[in-house]
Amino acid sequence: MKNKLTIGLIGFGCVGQGLYDIISKNSNPFIQIKKIAVKHKNKKRSLPMQHFTFDVQEIINDPEINVIVELIDDADEAYRIVKNSMRNGKAVVTANKKMVAEHLSELIELQNTYQIPLLYEASSCGGIPIIRTLEEYYNNEHLQSISGIFNGSSNYILTQIFQHGNTYAQALAEAQRLGFAESNPLLDVEGYDAKYKLIILTAHAFGVVIPPTDVFNIGISALTPRDLSWIRQAGLIVKLEAKAEIVQHNLLRVSVLPILNVPNSALGNISYEFNTVLVKAAFSDQQQFVGKGAGGHPTGSAVLSDIVALHYHYRYEYHKLHQSNNQIAFTNAHIIRILLRTKQKELLQQLDDCTILYSDNTQDEIVAIGSISLSKLNEIQQALLTTKSFVAELNEQAESMIRKTLIRHEALKSLTRLISAC
Repeated sequence: MKNKLTIGLIGFGCVGQGLYDIISKNSNPFIQIKKIAVKHKNKKRSLPMQHFTFDVQEIINDPEINVIVELIDDADEAYRIVKNSMRNGKAVVTANKKMVAEHLSELIELQNTYQIPLLYEASSCGGIPIIRTLEEYYNNEHLQSISGIFNGSSNYILTQIFQHGNTYAQALAEAQRLGFAESNPLLDVEGYDAKYKLIILTAHAFGVVIPPTDVFNIGISALTPRDLSWIRQAGLIVKLEAKAEIVQHNLLRVSVLPILNVPNSALGNISYEFNTVLVKAAFSDQQQFVGKGAGGHPTGSAVLSDIVALHYHYRYEYHKLHQSNNQIAFTNAHIIRILLRTKQKELLQQLDDCTILYSDNTQDEIVAIGSISLSKLNEIQQALLTTKSFVAELNEQAESMIRKTLIRHEALKSLTRLISAC
């Protein structure tokens, strides 16, 4: 990389403006933003118009620009920009997790073909420097799992529910008012955003590249006041957990779904818009990273870190991906224990060892616990979403606590019916 980094910035939304603000306030002699490409000509900007262009190709084809920083929302357009920029000999920094997750194999091949670095620290968990940590600190460590809370919007909503007693609808409205959740929040609350981040981290942690369609994800939008009542009575909370874990020798499970947990757990202690990443290793044991997962300045800071790294000729080596002795393989055959609340009785047939803990004929609702493979969950994902069924993974402690609560609730209901009949 040349000593001076002349940047073409594509996108001037929350992160783009955050990056510009950070660079402006921390004058660096070898970093210069020459031009900013934006889409909407009539949108009011915080900078004079001479800073902007409406033609992306003007930036990509500019021989003075040697670094493209891509910060737009459109994953398909972002991929075209990144691909054309690398073919033009320009290093690229991006924050687009969907684009990276969907095209990771091709992006690695482009880096090898053109010998051009592509950095994307800001794509995963905002201001937490986790990708470079996996690349450098854990490059020769045998990892057993990487998991955590990878989406600040859903975590903010769950914090409002369990710490402040809000309903899901109230918490979502507050998150949207503060800008933590979009007007259409499904990418956040149904686990898609966390899944893209998890796929990226899995490649660096385990050397396995997985298509997003193969990874099961479901979120928290189906939570009802009745669900919350049972969960609170059991002394549990809900967190939306992303997890990649070695479950058998050299087999890796990868998924995003709610987990029922005790409040003082490693995930339970993470509140509001904060993210956390838990890395469990064979020799260094477990370490936890915590930071803000979104926002202009935290994410812009991660983008700037990548830009500065280019000055020192840094690039990802993908150590785990290229290790000849890496035999880890993705599996969806792993069986997990879940709680399922549904009105669709046919879905219960998908569970092994199914125990119905609660049924309500007036609401036509059933709560059950059982075992199911991640592949089967992937097959019924759409049915779960359309029927607004709530699913949560259970560990042994949470299963015991929820069983006691729901069985007691069912017993009280039966006693009430008996008294009424007398």
